[in-house]
Amino acid sequence: MLTFDPPPVFDLPHEAATAALAARIAGQARPGDVIALRGDLGAGKTSFARAFIRARGDADEDVPSPTFTLVQTYQAGTVAIWHFDLYRLGAAEEAWELGIEEAFAAGISLIEWPERLGALMPPRRLEIALSFGERSQARRATCTGGADWPERLAGIATSA
Repeated sequence: MLTFDPPPVFDLPHEAATAALAARIAGQARPGDVIALRGDLGAGKTSFARAFIRARGDADEDVPSPTFTLVQTYQAGTVAIWHFDLYRLGAAEEAWELGIEEAFAAGISLIEWPERLGALMPPRRLEIALSFGERSQARRATCTGGADWPERLAGIATSA
């Protein structure tokens, strides 16, 4: 996997900053993209995914966490956005039953807890590691990515 050198790090002082970053990345996303959202519980993975989905589609879209359903899909124009929360996935192979092959082929995939997929995670992906900042609502996002993600995100990193 090709990566950024050095990886861009975004300081996100509040949830609105997280939403703004998600919207900028949503503007660069294409069908077939896989975006892996890593981080501890409460680090902002679901908030990022909600903002991404709303930026790509309907700003008023109800975007529940797929914690119990494991996957939710949303239509954004001609592309489907698949939001996976794999925290409760028992084994990586169970992801086939969720439609992950279709999501990887034609949709945009947002995956919380991507480590649960193991070797099923495609190398051509953007990884966003969310961590806690110094203040209660602050977060930090570190991006690494393969394929052409470094080029696509170059403008985002320099304008942030």
